Amino acid sequence: MNLVLTTASVPDEDKLAYWRDALSRALVPMTVTARDDGPFSGRISTARLGHLRVSSLDADPQRATRTHRHISRAEADYVAVGVLTAGRATLVQDGRQADVGAGDLVVYDTTRPYSLDCPEPFSARVVHMPRRTVGLTEEELRQVTGSAIAATEGLGALLVSFLTALTASVPACSPAVAARLAASVVDLFGTLVDVRTRQGAERDAGTHEHLVQRVRAHIDRNLRDPALSPHTVAAAHHISVRYLHRLFEGEGEGVTVARLIQQRRLSECARELGRRDASAPTVSAVAQRWGFANPAHFSRVFRGAYGVSPREWRGTDGKDGKGGRAGRAGQDGRGARAAKGAATPTG
Repeated sequence: MNLVLTTASVPDEDKLAYWRDALSRALVPMTVTARDDGPFSGRISTARLGHLRVSSLDADPQRATRTHRHISRAEADYVAVGVLTAGRATLVQDGRQADVGAGDLVVYDTTRPYSLDCPEPFSARVVHMPRRTVGLTEEELRQVTGSAIAATEGLGALLVSFLTALTASVPACSPAVAARLAASVVDLFGTLVDVRTRQGAERDAGTHEHLVQRVRAHIDRNLRDPALSPHTVAAAHHISVRYLHRLFEGEGEGVTVARLIQQRRLSECARELGRRDASAPTVSAVAQRWGFANPAHFSRVFRGAYGVSPREWRGTDGKDGKGGRAGRAGQDGRGARAAKGAATPTG
């Protein structure tokens, strides 16, 4: 049976309060404020279809907000899928903001705070699915909450068309048919989330790799700057240091951003110190050129990486298996890897 709630016969001074109560009864508890002065007008029709609740709304400009206080009193948890058939709105949830136009699909989770701001008269069709029936993980669901899905987007278009027809006039049907229709809605929604989750993962992977390459290039360009550090690298790319470290997880055994900077500096120092040039700069000058401000520290980390001091590295010709560069580096596994890095810089 349809439940129809309207402000049509309510005294003007009570219309907004009546509408707020109507939405809380038909949908979920929320706070509603009018965007315009004057008497408020609103109408909602809601009905059951199997385990779903389907509703049609037509109302004046308003802002609806669901807070932690409302959620703590909730008796049931829902995932809501709405189609805006007229007007425009802004949905905010999970730190995302979606600008919604007529024909767009929006998804929000009633177990987390959200707001829907409608600056002009609007019409909408909304389906509330019990969260337990959706069968999606928290991570999967967050792929679509707080976002707008255009009616031109493949499965989004199919779901918009289906929901619009279904909610415009809830069919009178047997419980068995209603259950099958409800299951079709849930299946379509689950498929839509699955597709967008895969697309999001592909986008994230591409973005991740591109950002790692940009960070590596930035480090190479700024190796000579003694101030180069994870903090300056993160700031240059407008990301947090924590996120920067996450980017480099799995990029190489034992590789952190600070270690990468040091390895690249040591590689350039080793390359320069290994040149046979009578006018070659001093060890101290090479160290300073590549960002090592403290000569003692430079000598210590160089020996740790290559197995010899910077002066010994410069003084050998690489031909003596015992005292030469290759021989000494080979005595230490870390030195062997570092020597290889010195011969072939990584970006």
